[in-house]
Amino acid sequence: MEFILYLLLILLFTKIAGDLSVRIGQPAVLGKLLVGILLGPAVLGWIHNSSFIHELSEIGVLLLMFIAGLETDLEQLRKNWKSAFAVAIGGIILPFIGGYSAAIAFGFTPSYALFFGVLFCATSVSISVQVLKEMNQLNSREGTTILGAAVVDDVLVVILLAFIMSILGQGSDVSLGLLIGKKILFFVVIFLASMFLVPRVMKWLAPLKVTEAVISAALIICFGFAYFAEWMQMAGIIGAFAAGIAVSQTTFKHEVEKKVEPIAYAVFVPVFFVSIGLNVSFEGIGDQLGLLITITIMAIITKLVGGWIGARLTGFDNQSALAIGSGMISRGEVALIIASTGLQSGLLMPEYFTSVVIMVIITTLVTPPLLKIMFNRKDKNQIKSSEKAVNL
Repeated sequence: MEFILYLLLILLFTKIAGDLSVRIGQPAVLGKLLVGILLGPAVLGWIHNSSFIHELSEIGVLLLMFIAGLETDLEQLRKNWKSAFAVAIGGIILPFIGGYSAAIAFGFTPSYALFFGVLFCATSVSISVQVLKEMNQLNSREGTTILGAAVVDDVLVVILLAFIMSILGQGSDVSLGLLIGKKILFFVVIFLASMFLVPRVMKWLAPLKVTEAVISAALIICFGFAYFAEWMQMAGIIGAFAAGIAVSQTTFKHEVEKKVEPIAYAVFVPVFFVSIGLNVSFEGIGDQLGLLITITIMAIITKLVGGWIGARLTGFDNQSALAIGSGMISRGEVALIIASTGLQSGLLMPEYFTSVVIMVIITTLVTPPLLKIMFNRKDKNQIKSSEKAVNL
């Protein structure tokens, strides 16, 4: 029954830490992330990563992105697709150059340095989504741009990783053309399913004379889309996000939204937040402190600046562009998956895996407070501009 104790500790401490974070003016998610480090092997050692934690956290992040899809303004997303694409491109070019340069500076061979470049390109907005929700900014122009850029980023990073593995001989069975074809097929199938299949499934399952038929139908669609995404070598969170958008276009949107949040936030999402911190371990990190500091600073700055450039080039003012860049910083579970892939394929040396994981964790911890600062500044600037306009 050890997993029951784990669950008890996670739920208790995430709620307390979240409340304390809000009281000191920070997003609740920051406290929840720190709980993982506190309870995990890095500090107290009360909770260790296990298949149970991993599987619950996977459900948590899928539900988090499904809710984000439900709450996304599709019209706003359509309007900002150019900005989203530009932010994604900026958030890949600069981090790739930064990661490659940092690795070369520390004596890595070009092969290892290329992988570092790809690793720096990863983006996970699951943490940003939670912060944007807390600040009621998920449907803002900046929020939808961040979400759209993350989808584009995910596709491009997977293709880039396959390309690097192919040219370095670590993935001779990887066909770049087939991989790109799968991405295109994925979006075509998801679009058609969202248009024609999802409304029919919801209408067919909703009237069933069983308990909570509507929410069950929505979760079937969510997990079905997520599984299909993974099968097509996409991140499951992209499938879950698409499922949320699809369900939001039906008449059941508000009922699903009202009922899925208690399921997600009562158990699964807290486990996801804690699971990120459980990956931290400080063993042997002293010998690589210079590398860790360098790659962490480089990872934060290159994403921030890359996203800022993309946003500025597509019409955002300086403060909004900085807010968008801040939302792209977190590497989260996407970078951890890429790091594990690199470790298995020999593109990431085992002795540097811990430094990479800590870098990923730090970028994830930095994102919530930075996002809040940037959005608060943006709002203040908008208020000042409105006051000036009134005075004129």
